[in-house]
Amino acid sequence: MFDGAIKNATQVTVVVLTLCVIGIMCALRLPVGMIPDLEVRTITVETAWPGATPQDVEKEILIQQEDYLRTLSGLQRIISTASMGEAVIELDFPFGTDITEALIKVNNALSQVPSYPENVDEPRLYATSFSSNFFMFFRIQPMSDQPVELDMLRMRDFIDDNVRPRMERVHGVSQVAVVGGADRQVQIRLNPNKLAAAGITVADLRKTIRDRNRDFSAGDLDSGKRRYLLRTIGRFESVDEFQSMIIARRGDSIIRLGDVATISLEHFEVRSEAFVDGQPTINMFLRKEVGSNVIAIKKAMMPVVDQLNREVLAPANLVMTPITDDVRYVKASVSNVWRNLIIGSVLATIVMWLFLRSVPATMVGVIGIPVCTIAAFIGLFAAGRTVNVISLAGIAFAIGMTLDNSIVVLESIERFRKNGLDRFAAASAGVRQVWRAVLASTLTTVLVFAPILFIEEEAGQLFSDIAIAISASIVASMLVSIAVVPAASARVRLSRDDSQGGLLERLGDGFRVAVVGVIGWLVRSRARAVITASGILTGAVLLIVFLTPPAEYLPEGEEAKTFSLMIAPAGYNLSEMSDIAEELHEDFVPYVGLDPDLYAAGDSDVPAMSWIVTFVNPKTVFMIAETTDPSHINDLMRMLNTRFQEFPGMRGFSSRGSIISSNDGGSRSV
Repeated sequence: MFDGAIKNATQVTVVVLTLCVIGIMCALRLPVGMIPDLEVRTITVETAWPGATPQDVEKEILIQQEDYLRTLSGLQRIISTASMGEAVIELDFPFGTDITEALIKVNNALSQVPSYPENVDEPRLYATSFSSNFFMFFRIQPMSDQPVELDMLRMRDFIDDNVRPRMERVHGVSQVAVVGGADRQVQIRLNPNKLAAAGITVADLRKTIRDRNRDFSAGDLDSGKRRYLLRTIGRFESVDEFQSMIIARRGDSIIRLGDVATISLEHFEVRSEAFVDGQPTINMFLRKEVGSNVIAIKKAMMPVVDQLNREVLAPANLVMTPITDDVRYVKASVSNVWRNLIIGSVLATIVMWLFLRSVPATMVGVIGIPVCTIAAFIGLFAAGRTVNVISLAGIAFAIGMTLDNSIVVLESIERFRKNGLDRFAAASAGVRQVWRAVLASTLTTVLVFAPILFIEEEAGQLFSDIAIAISASIVASMLVSIAVVPAASARVRLSRDDSQGGLLERLGDGFRVAVVGVIGWLVRSRARAVITASGILTGAVLLIVFLTPPAEYLPEGEEAKTFSLMIAPAGYNLSEMSDIAEELHEDFVPYVGLDPDLYAAGDSDVPAMSWIVTFVNPKTVFMIAETTDPSHINDLMRMLNTRFQEFPGMRGFSSRGSIISSNDGGSRSV
């Protein structure tokens, strides 16, 4: 086998080039993301009941749903939360669960609930994971030059009907969430005096409105050779139809709904608010499908946004603009890893040349770097993985490892050459002598990472990309070292240029002499050996105890973005929290868009920000802000926390997102 590879260098070259082409095609087809796609194992059930208290939500919704959900097979944990007007249940399933099948089971269980109170919305089911968080954010607001002041609360239905569906049709988008505004609602304000005078109860009026505001099927009718389907039209299309609806007759007089009530088209009770740079807006949050390419999604989404602005939003005096997205962070992070990978390759080549002291030998040795890097992409593609910072880190780690096998084979071949064998004989003898050691080294390295592939938890899913990338690269490096390196070395001169390596040779000899001397001094005395070993062990333990950094699941991200949350005491209402948010806007919004040099020079009290987004509900004020200068983000976080503490009874903290938490904040608070 070895002699065949050495003698047929052309065929070996063709095979290597073919694998490189396949690897490049795989790399181009791999989806790009920040982190690997994580397995979905949590299903969330949301049920809205407008106006209901938490006690009623628990009794009328949660308890009924839990009775049927707790019997689901494989369910590990169920967390239920009752809040004002909403019930939320989180269902955790084991890793490896078929989430589609689990969704069907959950839906079937919910369908067995006998009944819900009136005005309860149908339960909504979501299955999400960390890797499928929202990654693109847009805001819709009135045009700056539009003459009529728009009520953004009333625009939600228009946006939900005309904008969201077109954005969700973009390939790779799984969900577009509309945040802000309120759904339309016909509000009927009754006059109790007029109702009493007419002798009409609220219950009778409610039943009358419900019975009249319906369409009915009326069977079918045969006429001649045709058959017609009949239906009665009763559903109201306008407020005027409500006004003129007959609700009672008193002798010859007719009582209409407009006689006893005031009817108007309003919106649902506002339970939360959204602001961008202090202005009320309606926001669009995008979530990607598992395995999709975030860069490709953004590239396809921006023309759709431009088209929506021209054809849909501009006639309504609205405009949609991007707030931020994770794509630029993904690009920057991936580019940074690529840059480090290239720098590592160059440094590895330089170090290899310093020790081999032969340009041809160095070139033969570093053949494995591009080949093994490309092989890693083949492994990732075959395993159905993505290009992300973790998989690229695995490729970068493997660069140094891939050179080990080539160096071992090269040194063996060079030794046989010095013993007088010709190039082909030396190449054959050299690889035959060490191939077993190369194989053993490769297998042990692969087996070290193999257990990671069998870990089903999130840690295994995250770091399996490293195991796959390194294993594929190491296996490729073994094949390169026993096939490509001997074939190439048989055709080039590997002799070292000692004139270039004299200084390094002397340094190496000096280091060798020093090490041998120290070892000889230690082994001559048992006491010295024991004391030295004990001292090294003690020093290592002390380093571990005193220099180990604080532990966390994943490091913070490098984005200049803060996630600041202020939690209110129980019982606060939306109006009070909105007033607090307004005070915060007065303190921080004026610094959006300013020159960051003003803060650096001491001419500004607050760092300049690119944008600031605020979400307000009766429980919390959640602010996300990005500083123009990344170095100012920690100062902004401290200022926000200090301002939060000035509100009585409030608890607040700020954090930066990690590479896994995306736009929900990280685990390290300030």
